[in-house]
Amino acid sequence: MTEAAARRRGRGGGGAARRAERTSIRIETAKYIERNIPNFEVLTEEALEVIETNAEIVLEEVGVNFVDNPAALERWRNAGADVTGERVRIPRGLARKLCSTAPSEFTQYARNRDKSVVIGGRNMVLAPVYGPPFVRDAAGGRRYATMADFEKFVKLAYMSKWLHHSGGTVCEPTDVPVNKRHLDMLMAHMTLSDKPFMGSVTEASRAQDSVDMCKILFGEDFVPENTVMTSLININSPMTFDDVMMGAMEVYAENNQACIISPFIVGGAMAPVSVAGTLTQVLAEVLAGVAYNQLVRPGAPAIFGAFVSSIDMNSGAPTFGTPEAALITYGAGQLARRLGLPYRSAGSFCGSKLPDAQAAYETANSLNMGLLSGVNFMLHSCGWLEGGLVADFEKFVMDADQLGVLHGLAKGVPVDENSQAMDAIREVGPGGHYLGCAHTQANFKSAFWKTELFDYKPFETWDEEGARDTRALATSRVDHLIANYQQPEMDPAIAEALAGYVARKKESMPDAFS
Repeated sequence: MTEAAARRRGRGGGGAARRAERTSIRIETAKYIERNIPNFEVLTEEALEVIETNAEIVLEEVGVNFVDNPAALERWRNAGADVTGERVRIPRGLARKLCSTAPSEFTQYARNRDKSVVIGGRNMVLAPVYGPPFVRDAAGGRRYATMADFEKFVKLAYMSKWLHHSGGTVCEPTDVPVNKRHLDMLMAHMTLSDKPFMGSVTEASRAQDSVDMCKILFGEDFVPENTVMTSLININSPMTFDDVMMGAMEVYAENNQACIISPFIVGGAMAPVSVAGTLTQVLAEVLAGVAYNQLVRPGAPAIFGAFVSSIDMNSGAPTFGTPEAALITYGAGQLARRLGLPYRSAGSFCGSKLPDAQAAYETANSLNMGLLSGVNFMLHSCGWLEGGLVADFEKFVMDADQLGVLHGLAKGVPVDENSQAMDAIREVGPGGHYLGCAHTQANFKSAFWKTELFDYKPFETWDEEGARDTRALATSRVDHLIANYQQPEMDPAIAEALAGYVARKKESMPDAFS
């Protein structure tokens, strides 16, 4: 053993105790982010006015389609729009006027009220990946997702400090019939976690099931007057609103539940290749979607959504972490704020097949642009892989760890007396060091963000412990969290009522896998 190694080992007693403290499980959820830093704005006043004017021209002259939904067409006709077939042309200013009744921020209540979140304003709420049909881990590789995988992700989200939200379809459990899996997914969110969650949108009846189950969980009288769910309503870009998504949105709006009205943009395929052109289409689609939401119920909470990627012109695959996507995300944030709506965008986006260097670069770019663009609700904030086709367990905990960095950046730079550290500077003086000074001793535990995953040990220690890379460390982290998972308590009567509702609904219909 070298002298240096002997010295390191000699210091091990206190270090071992500190490591044990750091690795012990404490089920802690950080409060949603409250930004103390400015938003990054890329559009000038002139550019914003051009885009807003062009979006109004699109709505008035080109119009949007509301397909297979006669009730929606009638609502638009009564509101003063020009309806020809399924094409709705909206007079200049009408959509913006209708959007004005949507709140600029709202509270989504969790069953644990301490974990409720405020969406809008200077806040940012972080929710996990949504929608992948496949999952991946180091042991089993890439495979179709199951309900057991879904429940494992819900537990990881519950145990993750920096995630404020349980999300929705964290993965698509393909071993449960299509017409029944929403019941099991909702049951998992409601019973395995006490964080806020999302409702089902794959059919209007499934949205209604979501509302009915929430009435059991939160109370029959509480739900109509309070927002307890957020839902993702995707627009079929370019400029098409289908009856399935609109049907779900109508249910949620009627019941005062929040809807993310979100164009699904792959630049060059579903929108123009230019940043300004894409922003024009995004704004037009959001204006039409939120306006219709408010036609259903004025004052229902709605979120300005923007899912944006570019396209690889050789393969046709979506690309992530690109400068074009960042510029659109920044610009859409400015447009959302001018419209007075909460903003949803960004996430742990990457196109990589594995949680590797490509995944890390693209994800870091995407997460940072979300923070700086003023996003209020970040879906897909952890676990995303392969362009959203895969939810990866190791990447889930890697990303969840990095979300702590966003919390730290958002704090900004305080200049109170303690932060100025003048006493420390006077105490140490020229040529000294700050390790033992009073200010360091008083602040060292909270001064710096601490990873729960990365390895900062000396090479020799790292090598002795197996020379593990980040993915191997993440595998251990997943196992550790699942092994120490503790289910939050629930009133047995509520749990029984929820189980009974799910059982009755499943018995009422045959299995369907399409």
